[in-house]
Amino acid sequence: MIVSYKWGMANVAPSPASISVSRSRGRPREFDMNDALDKAVRVFCARGYHATSIGDLTEAMQLAQGSVYKAFKDKRAVFLAAFDRNKAVRAEKLQDAIGAGGTGLERIRKVLAFYAEASHGAEGRQGCLIVGSAAELAIFDDEVAQRVAASLDRNEALLAGLIRQGQADGSIPAHLDGLATARMILCLLQGMRVVGKIGRVRDEMAAVVQVAMKALA
Repeated sequence: MIVSYKWGMANVAPSPASISVSRSRGRPREFDMNDALDKAVRVFCARGYHATSIGDLTEAMQLAQGSVYKAFKDKRAVFLAAFDRNKAVRAEKLQDAIGAGGTGLERIRKVLAFYAEASHGAEGRQGCLIVGSAAELAIFDDEVAQRVAASLDRNEALLAGLIRQGQADGSIPAHLDGLATARMILCLLQGMRVVGKIGRVRDEMAAVVQVAMKALA
């Protein structure tokens, strides 16, 4: 969406996620909203919400402070937009990773591998915005809590569906409690992101995947 700010008035016209911000009567300066939010996500993941300042965000997003305040009401609004952007990007990447083919067990392995890859090295140390938000903000901010809960519920439902698929195709034992097993895997996935924050290598996370798969045998 392109938004031109002229003396406090906004005219909205349909367009991809970019915003034009004018600081004077001159030509508006455009920036790509998704790119800016991706950069904000990295700051919030690394520093947490409370330790992140508007200055940190403007530096990372490569925007003037006035531009940020014209696009967003305040730091919390930047955070909520960044949260939603991160959730959408991660959900799309996860769907691409697990694909539509294969047995239920094979697709669960792909979910675990996807999280393992995000839980080591530089990406692992960056951390997870959902995990960080749950720990830092969800108790005090109902809107953030609802977003975190919705994201986790969606992942749990995905896992439960893959378990049902596996039980139907014979790759996962029928006697397993599908919902409880999905919740166990969800807790493992989020725990991997927490552990990855302190620094792990790929082999360590791959070993976690192997042990988790044994629980589905």
